[in-house]
Amino acid sequence: MSPDSSTAHSRAVSVDDTGVRRQLADGSEERVDWDDLAAVVVRVIPEGLSDEDVFLMLAAADGTGTAVPSGDPAADALIERLQTLPGFDHETFVEAMTTDADQAYVVWKAGENSA
Repeated sequence: MSPDSSTAHSRAVSVDDTGVRRQLADGSEERVDWDDLAAVVVRVIPEGLSDEDVFLMLAAADGTGTAVPSGDPAADALIERLQTLPGFDHETFVEAMTTDADQAYVVWKAGENSA
């Protein structure tokens, strides 16, 4: 995930059985396959540089990843899929989605499958 990933404009985001792909306006692509997913973080940036203030950040085991704005049309499908991950922290997710605190909320990590 590039350092400025959350401020880069998306051309398209797709969520499917393979993973998540985000096509950026500059033509580059960020992707995370479900098999490689290592962590999911909800990043809240109040009064950010864009209209978006909440990002769903997906990190792969190799350090790559993507940040999907919560207002993206594909975000609902992504959230539905993320909530099925074993050990997904629903309570922290709700807190993150309803706050305006400038904070990152870890809602899932690979290997932490406690319910």
